[in-house]
Amino acid sequence: MLRTPRLEDAAAIAALADDPAIAINTALIPNPYRKQDAEAWIAQVATLDDDGATFGLYLKGRDIFIGACGLNRLDGVFHLGYWLGAPYRDGGLATEAARAVIDFAFARLKQPEITSAARVTNAASRRVLEKCGFQWTGVGLTRVKALAASVPVDRFRLDRKTWASLRAWGAVPLADGPSMRMA
Repeated sequence: MLRTPRLEDAAAIAALADDPAIAINTALIPNPYRKQDAEAWIAQVATLDDDGATFGLYLKGRDIFIGACGLNRLDGVFHLGYWLGAPYRDGGLATEAARAVIDFAFARLKQPEITSAARVTNAASRRVLEKCGFQWTGVGLTRVKALAASVPVDRFRLDRKTWASLRAWGAVPLADGPSMRMA
């Protein structure tokens, strides 16, 4: 289940995000990650605006925070980012969340394209993007806050036409359908 994170989620967010593996594979998450970092992040993402939308990921029916997925505008294009807490990885939940946010970007926000990136050492994240229909566009550098350094990343792009084709062929489950189990 995707929803806007709330202040009462701050302790759970901090507990999961305070993971060096998350920090070194995302651009903006510091390490260590404390409750006050979570509170500041919640305040920052509380509203949908022209610069993006961020959602907390929760186990459906249990309202347990498991990660985050969202869109941030970079150079005029929405960029998809996501992370999952360690206990919730390798179960397809990142792919489901990414698909839901991609559907939101194309169907509701009417975006012509979305970009994303994954560290070249993060095969799992690259696989999520590939399963969602993203196409590799090249290699670049991204600044990682926790490392205070730039790291090599694979860059990806998904355009509206490809997304619509995948949806029409049934290759990408509907975000509001049975695939959104988040459990």
